[in-house]
Amino acid sequence: MPTYLYECENCGRFEEFQNIKDEALENCPQCGGEVKRIIGAPGVIFKGSNFYVNQDNSSTKDKKTNSEKVS
Repeated sequence: MPTYLYECENCGRFEEFQNIKDEALENCPQCGGEVKRIIGAPGVIFKGSNFYVNQDNSSTKDKKTNSEKVS
């Protein structure tokens, strides 16, 4: 289930787990005030290695320098 971010005029921001087919909330569950759904960037988790351009590949560099020294 996706997590949606809402903002209440009185209570501030809160997250709500909802089905994709559900309608957006109109009232705050705490105070009953009017809420707006906030569109934001999804969280992304990268697992594994070599996802970053600036990642240090020191093990690869060491292998290249060792092979160059041998030849």
